[in-house]
Amino acid sequence: MTIIKVIDEEEIIRKLSTYIQKISNDAILNRNKFVVGLSGGSVVKYLCEGLPQVETDWSKWTLAFCDERVVPEDSSDSTFGIYKKDLIPKTELKESQFITIKQGATAQETAKDYIEKLRKVFGGDDFKFDLLLLGMGPDGHTCSLFPGHKWLEETEDKVAAITDSPKPPPERITLTYPVINGARNCILAISGAGKSERAKRILKDKEDLPAGRVKPTDGSLYGILDEEAAVHW
Repeated sequence: MTIIKVIDEEEIIRKLSTYIQKISNDAILNRNKFVVGLSGGSVVKYLCEGLPQVETDWSKWTLAFCDERVVPEDSSDSTFGIYKKDLIPKTELKESQFITIKQGATAQETAKDYIEKLRKVFGGDDFKFDLLLLGMGPDGHTCSLFPGHKWLEETEDKVAAITDSPKPPPERITLTYPVINGARNCILAISGAGKSERAKRILKDKEDLPAGRVKPTDGSLYGILDEEAAVHW
């Protein structure tokens, strides 16, 4: 894992954008497409501010979600809904480039539908993302993989249906570690004093918390932390 320490959240955004530009353009050069997984939470702000500055061929992008809340797209809890409102108008991206969840379905139905949509994107069952953009919650969760949850041990299903999330809303879908750790690149962006203790426990002390299980088997992992998040180092 490559750890990059920066001064503040604004520098996280700049550094993140630099990596995204390089990785996306390399993917387009080598494979004529770029498939990226987006996260919610603080990552939304980083991307909505940073991505409009990226120089890339937007038409080659396909954007999926590392996790998503099973809610209507017009809900304030919808991760896609936020990107639709705050990112798409600032770039050349189109709604059709986003792999969104099925509306009006149960979490289980949504997960099955999302797997089928990803199969079409990747042309089979090998969901090899060029980049996953990940955050970390104060409890150490990433995606919708929470401490102590059964899906931490999943080795077969690529998309999990969650109906008992400890953080509302309770129904979500999430990528599982077989997909996360199969990515070509993962970036974990962490900011703020409220996450500093968990960041130390995961990245320095190697404690077994969900964000610490992000370990690409044949790819690169980057951690970008601001001074407040890295204060215990």
